[in-house]
Amino acid sequence: MFELGWFSTARGKGSRNLLTAVLDSIQTGELKAKISFVFCSRDPGESAETDAFFELVKSHNIPLITFSYQKYKAKVNGSDETPGGSLPQWRLDYDSEVLKRLRPYNPQLCVLAGYMLIMGPEMCSRYNIINLHPATPWGPKGTWKEVIWELIQQKAAETGAMIHLVTPELDRGPVVSYCRFSIQTDAFKPLWNSISGRTAAEIKAEEGEENALFKAIRHQGTIRELPLIVRSIKAISEERVNICKGQITDNRGQAIEGYDLSSEIDRIIQGRE
Repeated sequence: MFELGWFSTARGKGSRNLLTAVLDSIQTGELKAKISFVFCSRDPGESAETDAFFELVKSHNIPLITFSYQKYKAKVNGSDETPGGSLPQWRLDYDSEVLKRLRPYNPQLCVLAGYMLIMGPEMCSRYNIINLHPATPWGPKGTWKEVIWELIQQKAAETGAMIHLVTPELDRGPVVSYCRFSIQTDAFKPLWNSISGRTAAEIKAEEGEENALFKAIRHQGTIRELPLIVRSIKAISEERVNICKGQITDNRGQAIEGYDLSSEIDRIIQGRE
């Protein structure tokens, strides 16, 4: 049985939805896998949302390991992390403490699902860890909001989402899988016409995230995220795509720039599977 490790800070409903999607796929037999453990960087009582996540984990009898990042930071009087900089020693020590707690488990793949901490080198060398980024491999960097505004500014033809291997450098790991979709279809054209002559900065200032084009791009990306995570895990578990020593290969052992799951995801979105 293919074994998964699951990492989450569990800040809201989205974290529960991600876990539920994979658990449902396991229950239906789509995924021939099991979740060996769930790790959370919060302890019980820190957040009502996180506690709801814990109840979900417990209801499926999955081993739950918690170790509060905030409590540890306060205990060691840790300094704030510098965005883009190397992790301070106390953060590396936190990862070491996490690994001690996970020693009994040997997952073949770990999934970051709403985990809000950067993984240090020790953690990345111990596990193959994947994460979701809301853009194609060749698309904009940044948060999903930053990605969408950049797409609008560029008048981009397409976007998508990708799963990448986690490295100590944020969002810089090799691409494992991805899906892509057009944002210049007939359905999108009236939305592009409605912003003609305006820059992304002007639209952001005047309408913000309520802009119809912004919302449409976000919607089409969001409905693909859960299927992409599930189908990527499935492809890895079936060895259609492999992760070995930081390299991504196909089932023939040939290096690839990510496994294209666009057709599979489109069939799911269109209800043909």
